Amino acid sequence: MRLQRRGRKGYAFYSIVIADARAPRDGRFIEKIGTYNPNTNPSTVDLNFDRALYWIEVGAQPTDTVRNILSHEGVLLMKHLRGGVKKGAFDEVEAQKRFDAWKEAKVKGDEKVRSTEAADAKKKREEKLKAEKAVNEAIAKKVAEKKAAAAAAAAEAEAPAEAAETEAPAEA
Repeated sequence: MRLQRRGRKGYAFYSIVIADARAPRDGRFIEKIGTYNPNTNPSTVDLNFDRALYWIEVGAQPTDTVRNILSHEGVLLMKHLRGGVKKGAFDEVEAQKRFDAWKEAKVKGDEKVRSTEAADAKKKREEKLKAEKAVNEAIAKKVAEKKAAAAAAAAEAEAPAEAAETEAPAEA
């Protein structure tokens, strides 16, 4: 079990395939069981769960990345639970119940992580906006001071000119 690269340069998209170890990475394969897109956030995995479980049970060796994907999707846990059923530790119903409980906890954990990330991003945006407003206020204050200084200088320059004009006709 391995990933087969697809997509364009700089935008990798992978197919999860069952292939002979001697076949080239992007070459001949036995069966395609899913896709993996690391470009989205969070990464997108579309997997045929039953076929992946079948291939794991018959001894297919996944690469490290595919093993992580299968673990995240719960295929390896289901293999473990089925092993317990075969040994007689518990029955199929109990195995399914445990798997469903794990899946539910995983979904809740993922939702919690997403909500905290969204809250952190919102807080960060608000802080950035507040800092930008403070910078803009400081710039506006400096501009107002410059305009006031320029107006005072203009008034000061205008005052002696008016005084000279009023004195000039008196001399003439």
